[in-house]
Parts: sequence; structure tokens; C-alpha cells
Amino acid sequence: MLTAKRRELLKAFCGAGPASIREASRRVGRDVKAVHSDVTAVLNAGIPNRTADGRIFFPFEAVKVEFLLHAA
Repeated sequence: MLTAKRRELLKAFCGAGPASIREASRRVGRDVKAVHSDVTAVLNAGIPNRTADGRIFFPFEAVKVEFLLHAA
């Protein structure tokens, strides 16, 4: 779920305030359609929030992510 591009997107939102999809695509230098797809995926996972006017908001200054992978 947290691909490299999605982590980059979340990093661009950390401490930056609410933004539209278009603004988010400018922040990460990517195509609007691709960013929209990634934002939709992380919104569905419950990671960022939407403001009343529909902008994306990630209310954290920093995030620590830990996970453990075991061999199958």
C-alpha cells in the first residue's frame, strides 16, 4: 500500500497544510492523474484527511513507520 511514490506524497504533506490534488502534484513534480490515484489509495486507507472544501490534509509534522517482514 505504501509505495515509494505514496510515501513521497505523504512526506510532501507533512507539516505543509491542506492542498488540492493539483497542488499536491506540483509539490512532488508528478502528473495530476497519477497523484489523484495515489491520494485516493491513501485516503481509502485512512491515512490523510479531507477538509470541508475537499483539500487533502495530513495533520502530522512527522510520521514513524515500522513493519516487520518474515519469509513466507
